[in-house]
Amino acid sequence: MREIKQNLDGTGLQIGIVLSRFNPEIGDGLLSACKAELLKLGVASDAITIATVPGALETPLLLQHMALSEKFDALIALGAIIRGETYHFEVVSNESARGIAEVQLNTGVPVANAILTTEDDDQAIARMHIKGAEAAQVAIEIANLVRSL
Repeated sequence: MREIKQNLDGTGLQIGIVLSRFNPEIGDGLLSACKAELLKLGVASDAITIATVPGALETPLLLQHMALSEKFDALIALGAIIRGETYHFEVVSNESARGIAEVQLNTGVPVANAILTTEDDDQAIARMHIKGAEAAQVAIEIANLVRSL
């Protein structure tokens, strides 16, 4: 029986990050934690590409272009969708998540989704550092898992 173990060694991996500029304080916190974790896990600084988009709905399109470029072993989506007073929160949350899932399923390039969906700013602030670091771990683990298959 072959068992594939968790591998969080980022050495040699090329990682692309798409950051939504909406809710910039949260985005900056996510990005800071994500970059720090990628570097800690061995991803070289020059192997990380960061691109920004206006909001979460634009994220899947840029992820798709990055995935199709064949330059990246894994991608990471960062941003925050914070509930407002209208139904728009559900539309943006659901459609961005659907688009991100489609990118990885259609291209075979792993995408770690760390676009927070929270009720308020306090929830987003409480989660941004943890989720940014976890996104880096997920991207590396899944890239290595796909490589090992």
